[in-house]
Amino acid sequence: MATRSIIRQGMLAALAFFFGVLPAASQTLRIGLQEDPDALDPHRARTFVGRIVFSALCDKLMDVDEKLQIVPELATSWSWSADDKVLTLKLRSGVKFHDGETMDATAVKASLDRARTLPDSLRKSELASVAHVDVVDPSTVTITVNKPDATLLYQLTDRAGMILAPKAMTGDFSKNPVCAGPYKFVERVQNDRIVLEKFKDYWNPDDYFFQRIVYQPIPDATVRLANLRAGSIDILERLAPSDVASVKSDPKLNFDPVVGLGFQAIALNIANGPRSKTSPFHDKRVRQAFNIAIDRDAINKVVGQGFFAPANQALPLASPFFDKSAVMPKRDVAKAKALLKEAGFDHVKFELTFANNTVLQQVSELIQAMAAEAGFDIQLRATDYATALHQAQGGNFEANMNAWSGRPDPDGNLIIFVSCKGSQNDGHYCNPEVDKLLLQARTVTDQTKRKAVYDAADKIMQDDVPRIYLYYQPWLFATTKKVVGFKPSADGLIRVKGLKFAN
Repeated sequence: MATRSIIRQGMLAALAFFFGVLPAASQTLRIGLQEDPDALDPHRARTFVGRIVFSALCDKLMDVDEKLQIVPELATSWSWSADDKVLTLKLRSGVKFHDGETMDATAVKASLDRARTLPDSLRKSELASVAHVDVVDPSTVTITVNKPDATLLYQLTDRAGMILAPKAMTGDFSKNPVCAGPYKFVERVQNDRIVLEKFKDYWNPDDYFFQRIVYQPIPDATVRLANLRAGSIDILERLAPSDVASVKSDPKLNFDPVVGLGFQAIALNIANGPRSKTSPFHDKRVRQAFNIAIDRDAINKVVGQGFFAPANQALPLASPFFDKSAVMPKRDVAKAKALLKEAGFDHVKFELTFANNTVLQQVSELIQAMAAEAGFDIQLRATDYATALHQAQGGNFEANMNAWSGRPDPDGNLIIFVSCKGSQNDGHYCNPEVDKLLLQARTVTDQTKRKAVYDAADKIMQDDVPRIYLYYQPWLFATTKKVVGFKPSADGLIRVKGLKFAN
């Protein structure tokens, strides 16, 4: 009898585990990221993977839909004054922050003012046109700009438009981020996981089906895919191009690619800090030589498997503002050597920093080999991506490989990187004429006239080479078959709205 009792107890325990733990586990969505995000503070952050986390954590004033058109989120409607200098926003009622406080116009003003004035805010360039933000009533806020700004609405669809809880802003926000999104922060273990759980008081809870979301940074593409196949993660972003065929032939997986809005580039230290004094890139001829020492077609074929369309500018091929007159750099070793000699160099030695993931390791090694034939001695240094960005911002680099996920409006791909005071202009490139043109483009609403201004700026930059554009960033997603409702977006974000597991 004792033996039967023990067996019965064991069976009951097993059933309790099956019907208790497993259903709970099945309500957890696990997403494999290529890197670990930087600060979980929308005003201080700059990583793409951070934007993926924010998309579930922090609602914005507006969002973009599948066609990249602006749609309401925390703001339900908006309108410009007759002179295009005052933007009036009507706010959604009944919205709570994760700490239980009400989201209202006062909170919106506090968040936008912080983004504009925080000493280390990376949103300053995006909101540079804003003169002041005013509370009209609890559900109405106005934003007054110094000059008409054709970019502002799109800026508010991203980190600049994320509304932070006022009380949380008084402390270290990144350690305990409090927003008004569908999921709230639970914990972060650096380089291991970020855990969010469903916010029960969210204003639109019925479109969100998971109780928890776990983001796991897995830099090695092979390991990331192995985790997907094993069921340890449900979605992975940036599948290695070399694994596409394997995923497409796997009956348990889905391959979901989309053409992106951004680029992969190399930032060059021209005038940022002590290392710029020894950097060879303050001489334009060295930048030009490096630019034509690289075979972009080879990168596309060897590493990108045809998915890495060669790039020669910040704006993507599909953009109506793409400069078609710009010539794609072709590899010319002899001309590169001549330019170096003209600049007074036989050989140029520098360090190239890149994120420690599989694909960028391959790209960097290929560039190292190609550039060597033109006289460049490149030392490669792999590092954590967030660390590399932090060091680059402080000028502790010579050349740094970085990506930009892209924005629907052309200003979002340009001004923060190449304007004199751009918040992510790590190399401190500065050409007053380019600044003048980019600021002018912000005020032009007619698309044809605006494109002409961007073309004029690009013509200067094609000669200045402030950055080395390598390829346009595609988004290659893979999911398990049990994930339904996933729709890849050109901005690269993984929106969890509507996502669920198949029954």
